Amino acid sequence: MRDGKEKDVEAGWGSDATAQYSHEHAETEPPPPSLSDRDSIEQEVLTEKLERGRSRQERKADPYEEVRVPPWISLPLPLGATRRSFASSRRTKLPPPPPAPVPVSDLDNGVVGWESQDDPEMPMNFSAKRKWTIVGFVAAITFLTPFASTILAPAIGFLAEDFRPLFLSPLSEIYGRHVVLSSANAFFCVWLIGCALAPSLNALIVFRFLTGVGGSGCLTIGGGIIADIIPVHQRGRAITIWMLGPLIGPTIGPLIGAFVAQDIGWRWTGWIVLAASVPMVVAIAILSQETNARVLIQRKTDRLRIELNRPDLRSVYVDANAPPQSKSMVLARGLTRPLKMLFLSPLLFSLSLYIAFCYGVLYLLFNTIPLVFQDQYGFSLGMTGLVYIPMGVGYGVSLALFNYISDRTVIRLTAANHGVYEPEMRLPDCVYFACLLPLTFFWYGWSAYAQVHWISPILALLPFGLGLVGVWQPIQAYIIDAFPEYAASALAAFTVFRSVVAAFLPLAGPKMYDALGLGWGNSLLGFVAIALIPVPALICKYGARFRAQKLNL
Repeated sequence: MRDGKEKDVEAGWGSDATAQYSHEHAETEPPPPSLSDRDSIEQEVLTEKLERGRSRQERKADPYEEVRVPPWISLPLPLGATRRSFASSRRTKLPPPPPAPVPVSDLDNGVVGWESQDDPEMPMNFSAKRKWTIVGFVAAITFLTPFASTILAPAIGFLAEDFRPLFLSPLSEIYGRHVVLSSANAFFCVWLIGCALAPSLNALIVFRFLTGVGGSGCLTIGGGIIADIIPVHQRGRAITIWMLGPLIGPTIGPLIGAFVAQDIGWRWTGWIVLAASVPMVVAIAILSQETNARVLIQRKTDRLRIELNRPDLRSVYVDANAPPQSKSMVLARGLTRPLKMLFLSPLLFSLSLYIAFCYGVLYLLFNTIPLVFQDQYGFSLGMTGLVYIPMGVGYGVSLALFNYISDRTVIRLTAANHGVYEPEMRLPDCVYFACLLPLTFFWYGWSAYAQVHWISPILALLPFGLGLVGVWQPIQAYIIDAFPEYAASALAAFTVFRSVVAAFLPLAGPKMYDALGLGWGNSLLGFVAIALIPVPALICKYGARFRAQKLNL
């Protein structure tokens, strides 16, 4: 039971209750502040506001201070960062990490370098328009090479990819990106004519091989060009543009090639690629330029030796304590560097193995598509080419996601690491995409095995497109950042390993499917994909430790 007082309070204050409350609390309530007291209170409030403003200015002066690793990254990264709230960095646009210092000339000591930190001849200091024009050229020609490889799709097209980067990438680091890329592009166009005019199957095989050799430059030199001119915080977007070709080309190639071969003859596949390639090759040769800083400074050194009559001058990129080497020695060392990097670097080997599997099963899936949709579902040759569209949609969506999150993730994690960038910051996102790859094999394999409606195995290709790009792009960006000095050679080794598997793994496909069927055969690939998911996670955690080990290249 509540007493009467509580009822009075509930109903409203009466006069007696008010008087009683005033009497009880008269001694406890403070008197109203005087004018002097009010002035002091206002002064305290003003001081507190000023202090808050100063602390806010200090935080703006050091935007990295309160940035933390986002909670959705659960991987143990090689960062000195905590895992608190990331909200403050979302409200404020973080600045990019500071650029690396540029080595400058010291002619008194015989060293030739750049004129200043802002030297316009330094590729990293090119204007934004010039940089993205070069990236656009490289991306365009990189699209045409895999497009040409898959528009007719004989297996020999991939054999050329196995070995061609081994000499073109090192040549670009010795003689320059521009001259090697332009020469390779011209070689590519010449042998496209041979493919279109091939009098026999044997001649076509040889011409396709030579076309592949010429078309290799953009696939491996392109990564070196991006490393030369694009800073770390913008590199994700550049790689997205560049890699549109190798991912979209193999999807569009079979689609167009199927209708062209069906309606006007297979020889027109060569003429179509040639017509698209020649204008781009000419534009690259005329409008693009050299981006390799080592080559540019070496050319500058050679010029100054003559102009100043100073044979003692050396490039800032040459070790003063290293013994002099002839061009043949430099070339031999450059040609062996990709394979040495592949087998001496656990980082490069493990990531190359992972992507080689992904790339190999991509072409294994390509080989099963005609079997499944023409034999089981009765599709025509032209309609079978349309089956590749969902995979292309997956590529496009994943590329857009990578373009959106990659550089933002790098900037945020760099801020969380007190402004210090680590290449491993490229990898956390790809772990989630890796989980999509096994889904395709189980879905596609058992849908085709059970011969359910044709839309089911077609849609099953969509997560593979999402997952492949989601792991390929971060790993390729990581390789460029982890080996900046020899990015072209590292990508050459990466491409060689990937292409060898892509050439020979599909050859084992028919026997595997004959023995296991489409259901268990694809399930086997799915289990392997699951087993390989930890690879990028382990590199993310231990990559810095392996990078600290110096390779004798």
